[in-house]
Amino acid sequence: MATYCDTFPDTDTGLFLAYVGMETDLIFTRGIDLPGFASYPLLQTAEGRELLEGYLKDMIELARETGNGVILESPTWVANRDRGAAIGYSPQMLKQLNRDAIALMADTRAASGDVPTIISANIGPRDDAYEPAARMTAEEAERYHSEQISALADTDVDVVSAYTLAYPAEAIGIVRAARHFRLPVVISFTVETDGKLPTGSTLPDAIAEVDSATDGYAAYFMINCAHPDHFRPVLEDRHWMRRVQGLVANASRCSHAELDEAEELDDGDPNELAQQLSDIQRRFPHIRVLGGCCGTDMRHMRNIAVAAAL
Repeated sequence: MATYCDTFPDTDTGLFLAYVGMETDLIFTRGIDLPGFASYPLLQTAEGRELLEGYLKDMIELARETGNGVILESPTWVANRDRGAAIGYSPQMLKQLNRDAIALMADTRAASGDVPTIISANIGPRDDAYEPAARMTAEEAERYHSEQISALADTDVDVVSAYTLAYPAEAIGIVRAARHFRLPVVISFTVETDGKLPTGSTLPDAIAEVDSATDGYAAYFMINCAHPDHFRPVLEDRHWMRRVQGLVANASRCSHAELDEAEELDDGDPNELAQQLSDIQRRFPHIRVLGGCCGTDMRHMRNIAVAAAL
């Protein structure tokens, strides 16, 4: 298992691909109902497991073809107590499904050959990522997220990746919980169209607050669930930017509020998205993770991988 300071495998691979747009692809492109935006229930059927495995295999093959590494993200973003309860899942069921997700990924990686592959346990916020009704303290967040993270502690997971976080205190709690279970952890904040977190914090302030409260334990930070037009203007050649090592972008320029109301998928321009991300990565070459979030599919991922290699 990796440690927080060596999350990436010891290879010459410069770029790792990450894909977290599966849910929107399943809902809008494949017509599969996902109550509560949860994809982990697919683990309970042979057909569902085949679907999930297909995404994992596609990502590994894309990495192989383009000479990149891959971060496999588990389908467990909303597999926590509150969100699970809302669609009928008990804590014990969630514990098993979190573990089943990592087992599926480990089996897929074992059959993948020599592609540098990281298994990431994907966890999300307790509440609505864009409009959290009630913010937790860091202590509350540590207690809450420890339940899901504890289920992952003795699996084949390489890193816990907390995606689409809206405020620093929840991120602090997640980092502390991961540290308690001796797991590496990555924190990914989402931003609105003004480049700020939904709760108003700036990226440098949020990163500094998390690092200060956790002795810099997080392996690195990322930005996800936003279009490059939303965060590119606030990226600066400053010390805090060295902590940002991943960009996992939305296909659409729409705001979060607009996306929540959308009845059709806005898949944007895959080539333009790829070019924008690769341009940012060239400006900040320490960035090692590029990928797609809402509205993206394998077209976007392929374009991202190819553009980054040019």
